[in-house]
Amino acid sequence: MTERRVVISGLGPVTPIGVGVSAFWDGLRAARSVVRRVTRFDPEPFRSHVAAEVEGFDPTDWLDPRRAKRLDRCSHFTLAAARLALADAGVDLAGEDPDRIGAMMGSALGGVEFAEREHEKFLAGGIRCVEPGLALTVFVGASSCNLAIELGITGPNITNGMSCASGAIAIGEAFRAIRRGEADMMLAGGAEAPLSPLTFGAFAIIRAMSTRNDDPATASRPFDRDRDGFVMGEGAAVLVLEERERARARGAPVYAEVVGYGLTNDAHHMTAPRPDGRQAARAMRNALTSAGVPASEVGYINAHGSSTPLNDPTETLAIRQVFDGAADRVPLSGTKGYYGHALGASGAIEAAICALASRRAWLPPSVNLHDPDPACELNYVRGDGLAAEPEFMLSNSFGFGGINAALVFRNSE
Repeated sequence: MTERRVVISGLGPVTPIGVGVSAFWDGLRAARSVVRRVTRFDPEPFRSHVAAEVEGFDPTDWLDPRRAKRLDRCSHFTLAAARLALADAGVDLAGEDPDRIGAMMGSALGGVEFAEREHEKFLAGGIRCVEPGLALTVFVGASSCNLAIELGITGPNITNGMSCASGAIAIGEAFRAIRRGEADMMLAGGAEAPLSPLTFGAFAIIRAMSTRNDDPATASRPFDRDRDGFVMGEGAAVLVLEERERARARGAPVYAEVVGYGLTNDAHHMTAPRPDGRQAARAMRNALTSAGVPASEVGYINAHGSSTPLNDPTETLAIRQVFDGAADRVPLSGTKGYYGHALGASGAIEAAICALASRRAWLPPSVNLHDPDPACELNYVRGDGLAAEPEFMLSNSFGFGGINAALVFRNSE
């Protein structure tokens, strides 16, 4: 039986650099960081004071105000991103079979920000002060379940909590669901709203975040010699994945084809990557094998590039294991210099970047990469970006717990 082919027909970015495809693209072309001092709470008690926030976001632009009040910020991002993606894909759900459309999302922390806020109300005034919707938002699965409820889609549905790789995993599993014939269309991506004092403090305690508080815009600098940790971000991206012939039949705008997916675990440490990079490399190889694509044909890599002292050289080592001599030639970006690390949303945001780059023949630069670490020598896209039309693109997403995910995309032209 011939496997069904899967394309990306709609994008819904809700990010610090822009909400919606047009603003998101403008943010990428601007080639600058939007990291600022935290405004959602007072960061002074912590070592790090900087983050990338989705400024001016109003959930009532996307939801009934009463419904918005009952949901957390992560779910707000999810639903806004899904509506943007469906509109971008030109999909009217009223004319679709809901059993053939599903949702798969990724989120490391789900509604933790909402839960923390409600816990403060509980401590101050007791249980009667707590929002009744709390019980419906604290579980990570709320992201995909709220999509199903809000949109009336009854196909395959799951939210995975596999840390910083969860958005990429959601896209990979949705790709497999369509390829196997379990669905014709999937809403897939990641969402995260981690900007709360407790979560921020937890990452500060383990000294994972940048303390470049005097110059926030340069704090996130993947692969740079002077990087000192990641910058926390927030947001979401939802992609409409669709069986290719179905998308063609309705004249859908196709950004790229999803052709490969690989998933492994380091089995090493909860926060540190495996030093030899072997399992990260195997995730990339597995993705390329499932795509039927040799590494030599990959024309662009969107790296995980978290801007941490350990991750960036380990990812470099893994890339060199897979690409060998070609690692010095294939263009590569670490795009978290733009918008920080949105944890579970990052892999989906970066998949959206690959899709747009494929459609518009332009590769984004590695913002804030001024002096590459000698342990991270690769062929970085820098400056104002690079005009290019690679046939195949690889996107890496690695996370706490040793999880490694890789996606392969093909130019749809």
